[in-house]
Amino acid sequence: MGFLVDSHKGGCGVGGGGCFRSLIRRKQVDSVHSKALGHHRLAKELSILHLIAIGVGSTIGAGVYILVGTVAREHSGPALFLSFLVAGIAAALSAFCYAELASRCPSAGSAYHYSYICVGEGVAWLIGWALILEYTIGGSAVARGISPNLALFFGGQDNLPTFLARQHIPGLDVVVDPCAAVLVLVVTGLLCVGIKESTLAQAIVTSINVCAMLFIIIAGTYLGFKTGWAGYELPTGYFPFGVDGMLAGSATVFFAYIGFDSVASTAEEVKNPQRDLPLGIGLSLSICCSLYMLVSVVVVGLVPYYAMDPDTPISSAFSVHGMQWAAYLITAGAVMALCSTLMGSMLPQPRILMAMARDGLLPSFFSDVNRSTQVPVKSTLVTGFGAAVLSFFMDVSQLAGMVSVGTLLAFTMVAISVLILRYVPPDEVPFPSSLQETIYSVSLRYSSQDVYEEKAAIHAGTSKDSKLPLLGKAKTIEYPLLVKQEAQSNFVLNEGKRREIAGWTIAATCIGAVLLTYAASDLSLPSPLRFTTCGVGGALLLSGLIVLTCIEQDDARHSFGHSGGFICPFVPLLPIVCILVNIYLLINLGAATWTRVSVWLIVGVLVYVFYGRKHSSLRDAVYVPATHADEIYRSSGESLA
Repeated sequence: MGFLVDSHKGGCGVGGGGCFRSLIRRKQVDSVHSKALGHHRLAKELSILHLIAIGVGSTIGAGVYILVGTVAREHSGPALFLSFLVAGIAAALSAFCYAELASRCPSAGSAYHYSYICVGEGVAWLIGWALILEYTIGGSAVARGISPNLALFFGGQDNLPTFLARQHIPGLDVVVDPCAAVLVLVVTGLLCVGIKESTLAQAIVTSINVCAMLFIIIAGTYLGFKTGWAGYELPTGYFPFGVDGMLAGSATVFFAYIGFDSVASTAEEVKNPQRDLPLGIGLSLSICCSLYMLVSVVVVGLVPYYAMDPDTPISSAFSVHGMQWAAYLITAGAVMALCSTLMGSMLPQPRILMAMARDGLLPSFFSDVNRSTQVPVKSTLVTGFGAAVLSFFMDVSQLAGMVSVGTLLAFTMVAISVLILRYVPPDEVPFPSSLQETIYSVSLRYSSQDVYEEKAAIHAGTSKDSKLPLLGKAKTIEYPLLVKQEAQSNFVLNEGKRREIAGWTIAATCIGAVLLTYAASDLSLPSPLRFTTCGVGGALLLSGLIVLTCIEQDDARHSFGHSGGFICPFVPLLPIVCILVNIYLLINLGAATWTRVSVWLIVGVLVYVFYGRKHSSLRDAVYVPATHADEIYRSSGESLA
């Protein structure tokens, strides 16, 4: 057993080993010992109520005002509320994983940050790059959807004020949307003022939206009892499309729940992250699921599912019963929902850029935090201007599927990170190369104790050679520690084997999930190949679950990051089911969506190869065993990034 020091250089050595090392190097959890040197921290202003406002506001968009009609007509029928329930449970799987990692690793960056700590730099870069695309397109798409809803208050699209109305440019065949661009710039300015102020504004907008949904529930319930719930008295029964149709509806409405990850992105700005982050994620998801289910129960009961208007299902349901005036309240709720979702879409992106810049993967320009407002103003302005330009010139509705890729990739990596945290948490801590002298002095103290043990062993008739290697250009250097008893050495050996088995099992489980979901989804495969692939994938998945259930979890999980926060239940079952669900949804997004996303990811790979890898803050990091990190911190007498 030894004091292992490993320098993970970022250059490409012979055979590409250096390049591979740069992909798997992992950073340290932001702990009480460390802070970002040279960077101002974000303001800790958020409480549970703020987080609920962010989570509910980011999740409940105008989609629910449209989804209920489309899903009920094509998939679920009267069982629509069960589709929302199943989708909510599936989203809760990811929420549990997010809650544990957010409380253990409360820093800006969300899934990018967790992937960098648990998986490695290469995967973290791709997740961060995909999230940038998700939030940019998501925010632009939401902004483009506001003007049609807003036009209803003016009597139609043609009656909007000229400076807000959409205009067609014949020469370029482009429809510009000034209203969308203006709203994006207004939200950008609000986000630059401060996190507390922008969250307060989002809370007000979200409250109006929730009040509109409560009106739908209360007034709809009154109409339902008055008219006899005509939507449920059908000869086709409760499941006109069968249970399969209800489950297909769940896959569609699943994306109505994907806003809670915005809560995790604000982790660094939460006053008590170990307590408030899990509660904020859990409560916001519970509120959204309850509202979705109640609205769907009421609306489907007012009119038969086949008679619902796919474009304006809720307002048309009230109009059928003589409440045309309710359409204005419902439209107001839709507009407020879109504005709240726009804020929620634009809030995380500057923080992800800031986290990537702090790690050296992007220029330091993005990591600047304004001294007075304590928010990343420069990143916010860049992302806001980009989203405003995109929403002004481009109809991004056809790119909406690309938003789902970033979200589902993040959900998948968060679930994998929970498995890694429990079974093979990082056992090395990166230190800047400037602290090599401190590391050397700590190793000397251990080696001097070892010399004493060796002298005692020689006096007892044993002969050993003792040498203390000096820090030099070698990649890996071992410093002897105190001699352990034989039984303890065997335990260490067994522990190493356990970690190796667990690591390979996690990898095999992920491969099994990919094979199983791909074979189950691709009906064009020949039957023998399809069934064989399903069998192999299912066997890998099931054996991985069994092995991980039987072997013990790593004791280091108790001290990993900030302890005392939320603990994800039912590990390894819950993360594995989460991985399976998210990969299934990813595969079913379609070839066109993946083609567009692949172009963006290829650009990201080029940016990483030519910039990020060479400027990474871990390029010259020295890795030492985590068990000695506290002593090195004490010896250095300073906080480290």
